[in-house]
Amino acid sequence: MTTSTPGTLYVVASSIGNSGDLSPRAIETLRTADVVLAEDTRSARKLLLAHGIDRRTQSCFDANEPERAEEAAALLRAGQNLALVSEAGTPAVSDPGYRVVRAAIAAGARVVPVPGPSAVLAALVASGLPTDSFFFAGFPPRKTGARRSLFARLGHLGATLVFYESPHRVAGTLAELAAVLGPMRPACLARELTKTHEEIVRGSLGELAQRYSGDRPLGEVTLVVGGAPEEGGTDDDDALVERARALLAVGMSARDAADTLAAEGHRPRRDIYQLVLAARR
Repeated sequence: MTTSTPGTLYVVASSIGNSGDLSPRAIETLRTADVVLAEDTRSARKLLLAHGIDRRTQSCFDANEPERAEEAAALLRAGQNLALVSEAGTPAVSDPGYRVVRAAIAAGARVVPVPGPSAVLAALVASGLPTDSFFFAGFPPRKTGARRSLFARLGHLGATLVFYESPHRVAGTLAELAAVLGPMRPACLARELTKTHEEIVRGSLGELAQRYSGDRPLGEVTLVVGGAPEEGGTDDDDALVERARALLAVGMSARDAADTLAAEGHRPRRDIYQLVLAARR
């Protein structure tokens, strides 16, 4: 019995706005693949047509990815080569693709990245914030409690933080980041990267929160936030009380506020908890 050699899964990065950013290697990979798995088949067909490529496309989005991953594994085991693309940027980075990659590995297929545009890196390198160490957190949770808890956990990291956010939620997210991490933390909002109306706005979290409180940005948004200062938080009681008031103002409990402030500074938690209680009165 003859056993065919598994095919290859190519994870292909497409442009995030400027069509000129699609690499020649990506174009050639799409041209020679047997099947193109696409987050959005309409945009994928448009992309292929623009480069004179006629290939079978198959949808692969959040709702059907588990099923598509099994089908992709079967195709790969049969020796076919697949190209995975998302609607924009690099697949599997806050986009569908992770399950397909895992299924390909389990099927014994090669997984070959075809790198290219990424909003995470584009925003990071243009932000002016440290790039030697960064933490990509994807989209913050939609539920308020989970979102604040995430910000509190990340607040003590010295690495630069990178988030994706919907333009509909960015004002609230900036306000909560300013409250949880402190309004003076440096930050950058990048939107419509590589497109005609690209905008990169730098400032403190407090300044950005104020700017966008009544001015919803249009298009895709990436937020970059500076890491925690090496020295930690201030030991000044008045400053800690003001920080505590800001945390309580966005709905954080006294216990969670105390945990957040304790993680930032050198004061014992029991002392900070008393300051939080004073701020609540």
